[in-house]
Amino acid sequence: MKIYIAALFTVTLIACQSHPLEAPLPPAFVNPVPDNWPAAQLQKSQQKTDYIQSHQTAYDWFANFAFSEVDGIPYIALKLLPKLAPELWGSEENFLDAVGLFIDERQKSYPIARGIGFSGLSRAETNSSIDYASFTCGACHIGRVRLENGTMDYLDGGVNTTFNLVQFRVKLYQTLQKAYASEAGDNKYKLLTQKLLSALDATHQQNPNYFYNNFQFAGRSFGADYEAAQITLFKKNAEQTIKQFAQRAEAEYDGFGALVAKNYQGLESAMIAGFPGMADATGLSAINGYIGARNIPVVKWFAGIILPPEPGITDFMSVWEQDKRRASWDEKHQRLINGGGQWNGNVPMPIYRNLIAMLTLGLEKTDVRVAAFAEELLDGLPASPYPFAVDIALAKQGQTLFAEHCADCHQPKNGKVYDNLGTSMKRAYVVGTLLNYAARKELYENCSPDTTIQLYGKDVKPCATFDSVSLTGKKDLLMSPNAEHHGYNARPLSGVWAQAPYLHNGTVPTVYHLLVPNERPASFIKSRLDYDQKYLGFSWNPQPTTEQNEGYLFQTNTIAALSNKGHDKDIVAGKKTYRLNWSDDSQGAFAIIEYLKTL
Repeated sequence: MKIYIAALFTVTLIACQSHPLEAPLPPAFVNPVPDNWPAAQLQKSQQKTDYIQSHQTAYDWFANFAFSEVDGIPYIALKLLPKLAPELWGSEENFLDAVGLFIDERQKSYPIARGIGFSGLSRAETNSSIDYASFTCGACHIGRVRLENGTMDYLDGGVNTTFNLVQFRVKLYQTLQKAYASEAGDNKYKLLTQKLLSALDATHQQNPNYFYNNFQFAGRSFGADYEAAQITLFKKNAEQTIKQFAQRAEAEYDGFGALVAKNYQGLESAMIAGFPGMADATGLSAINGYIGARNIPVVKWFAGIILPPEPGITDFMSVWEQDKRRASWDEKHQRLINGGGQWNGNVPMPIYRNLIAMLTLGLEKTDVRVAAFAEELLDGLPASPYPFAVDIALAKQGQTLFAEHCADCHQPKNGKVYDNLGTSMKRAYVVGTLLNYAARKELYENCSPDTTIQLYGKDVKPCATFDSVSLTGKKDLLMSPNAEHHGYNARPLSGVWAQAPYLHNGTVPTVYHLLVPNERPASFIKSRLDYDQKYLGFSWNPQPTTEQNEGYLFQTNTIAALSNKGHDKDIVAGKKTYRLNWSDDSQGAFAIIEYLKTL
């Protein structure tokens, strides 16, 4: 789960009102438009397939593995939730479709939706403990787009625009409240245990493969014998296990309510409903500290300070081609420069970006192997190619404009933080001194230079060095100084077609609306899987479509943090004019759009 802060499409422009007849040679990092898009598209797709196959182990950990072997939601309890409150969850085939997690047709035998991992996949001794479940990296970063023939194209490393993390927590809380009936205190946990065990017996008697679907993976069998052994383990300490699970779920709900009350006045009901494809990840992480402090009288007053000072809601972000955003050392190996990670680049090293996303779940003994394998996979994971047709002639015009007007900012490893684009700065200020310190401490405790894990059967120290430079004594570099991330990075734009909607807060539905701010809608539909090929973004128009029940109405400008302003006025720096508004040149905007499709 990955987390960044950036204003997409900071375009650098030479002041001009017409397109030059003779353009200068484009910089070396500007990709040329292929003469044959179908052939190039096929080649890009094959390159991505080949890359994943050559990094299959890393991909599996990224897509399917839980963030902890000893903590999370008891897997059996998770799969019994729809038995307790079927009206709150989704279909029989996939109860998690109610929160936007889907069955990946490429892995139909997997026993639960894509984005949920269970600890039996990674545990050395298969039945030494009950299985715990958690979200995986793939929950947020394996997305989909519907092709013209109605099939789905899966976007590995992209964005799951339908995943509603908040709604999962809300539905979990509501399911528990229904199970408690009118009971309180420990009695409610005893009643919950009785209901879960009763549902367990009935479900397993009906289908001895209900929980694991006879899944086979890497020489491991999760068949009827494994399932029966897990059920025995679960029943052995069921009352204690279920009580701990329920108390944690209640505390997270309470903590999220405190965050909403503090930072989202006027948007409370919408925040509790959740925004698919979005999250206040900084807030979710801080909630764990809030939970620990809220009931301790001496520090109760301090609990509110632990929560972020500003709203931190942002869109999920594509995480492919991390090598293009990779920071580097300065000459003295004392600072990390020239790299933008997540939206605002406040976590400069890849493994720690992965870890901090995992830590938002607040689990005990976070599995560092997941972060290390994700770093391996994502460093060179190709972006998913645009799956539709491209007008090559128009794209070549767009390449010239892009080279002149966009490339300076969106070149690889541009670590500059832009604070003059007119976008809301709320998200840029969420990590204050306290959170910065707490994050560095938590990251270091989970992965210090001495931390040893096993990868591919070998002992490795994934946090000992960065680019061959020792990290011993460099704890302060795990988070960049606050003053260096009060603004937004300009990301490389590979696969930018799949990042829609745009700006860090996802308030602009298409690239067209980004480049032509005069036409930005105040509300639009998010989380549709159909695609607007003309404007470059997922289908956004509130008018009914063949998939009119898909997605949700998103209102911009409801609070300052969800403003759709910014990247909409020309700015001047030095001798250059940075033209950000193409409202008077839609032809140029469409040419740039066509070029971006090829990246």
